Amino acid sequence: MKIATVKAYILKEFMELYRTKLIVVIYLLPIMIVLLFGYGIKMDVTHARILIIDNDGSKYSQLLISKFEHTRYFNAKVMHISEKEALRSIKQAKTDALLIIPSSFEKRLLHGQKSEIGVFVDAAFPTRATTVESYIEGTVLDTASDVAKRSGLKSKGVITINQRTLFNQAMRDEDAIVPGLIGLVLLVAPAILAALLIVKEKEKGTIFNFYASPLSKGEFLLVKLFPAFLLHSLNIIILFLMALYIFNIPFRGSFMLYWFSSELYILVSLAIGILISVITKRQIVAVVLTIIITIIPGFLYSGILMPISSMVGDSYVEAHMFPVMYYNHILYDTFLIGQGLSSETNILYLFILVGFFFGLFSIGTALLKKEMK
Repeated sequence: MKIATVKAYILKEFMELYRTKLIVVIYLLPIMIVLLFGYGIKMDVTHARILIIDNDGSKYSQLLISKFEHTRYFNAKVMHISEKEALRSIKQAKTDALLIIPSSFEKRLLHGQKSEIGVFVDAAFPTRATTVESYIEGTVLDTASDVAKRSGLKSKGVITINQRTLFNQAMRDEDAIVPGLIGLVLLVAPAILAALLIVKEKEKGTIFNFYASPLSKGEFLLVKLFPAFLLHSLNIIILFLMALYIFNIPFRGSFMLYWFSSELYILVSLAIGILISVITKRQIVAVVLTIIITIIPGFLYSGILMPISSMVGDSYVEAHMFPVMYYNHILYDTFLIGQGLSSETNILYLFILVGFFFGLFSIGTALLKKEMK
């Protein structure tokens, strides 16, 4: 390796990043993504607008209504209107759900008879509707349990559920989303930067300096990657501190595993960008292609919106074709679980990330031409 030439190229890359202000984007883009999406993506449903029509007016119907009024999940409003008017309220997007308590509700309960409660949910957004429906069902069942205790009725069932939540006991959206966002950020930001490293020299004509230099293709790519890798390594610490002290995400695993896997993942992301930079001729094309390849799979297959284990068919196969799935598995382990290297899956995924880097880097080296066409 030609040490003097390598040093000169590295110094040139640092100066170029500083001169073009890209060094600011390296840190500004990740911070903005984590802040915007960390506070903006909410899977939980709170303060759902529920309209209650009480046709019974009894003590137990009031008990059921109070359950909806004293929870953060619902904004309950009791109105004495017709069912038609209530449904019109849902149609006009003024109400998220409608609960109709039938007459003789209390009487049927005390006699152990079946009593049907009408529930209508706005399902324009299916995921939200399913969540609201499950909240309503849980509230009604909780009320039924209270009624049984107060009236002395014996429960027909002999099984009770002692429920505990693991890894995210508070059921906070931030605990599930922010670690996934770190994986998304460290995929997108380094790849976009790397995608500009070679293609901009093609546009400016400075790529001829490489053609005339004694550097090999592999050395040239490593020189291009080194400054970007060094600068993005600082983002590992910045994002870690943001997760802990801004979003209050717990950290139960090994910091060394988090750091090492993140450095390896940044190399994979840079290799994706450098490969795109090799095969494209215009900066705008390189940026658009990088965004398509990183952001879309990053959201779909990072585990932020849907667990990979719940995917089937082609989507499950496609998820395993992108590095974000492997890194985010390790990331969620370090933040929420803490198995570390005692997990064979984590070790396997580290080796897969190594394979991604060498595979992408080798393809980029093979496709890079050190000559004029």
